[in-house]
Amino acid sequence: MPLSEYEQRVLEQMERQLTSDDPRLANTLTQRGRRSVSRYLIAGSGAAIGLLLLVLGAAGSLPWLGVVGFVVMFAAVAFAFADPHRGAKRGGPRGVVQPDGEVRRAQPARKSGFMTRLEDRWERRRGEQGR
Repeated sequence: MPLSEYEQRVLEQMERQLTSDDPRLANTLTQRGRRSVSRYLIAGSGAAIGLLLLVLGAAGSLPWLGVVGFVVMFAAVAFAFADPHRGAKRGGPRGVVQPDGEVRRAQPARKSGFMTRLEDRWERRRGEQGR
């Protein structure tokens, strides 16, 4: 059943509000999965090999082979669900262009603590409500 015009407007308004309040969350929710099929094929093969080693270790009374099989299975599943771009640099400015055309490397942003971020959000919201 399609949404009425009023429901569509409300939904769009909620989406804009979410984007303005927490852009990182909105970006995370709108991203599509980036995992390729080959990643799942490799992980599935690794899990099958690990299961085979586990069964052979149990059947042959070789506990070390069973442990190796379990570790291989665990690593395969972790590989399947791990973030494929975890080590890659995120987008964003890499430097600042000066008026004379010289490029100066941007200083890495200092990580703020959890409480500092909460306090900053609280102050921003209080400032928005006072308008």
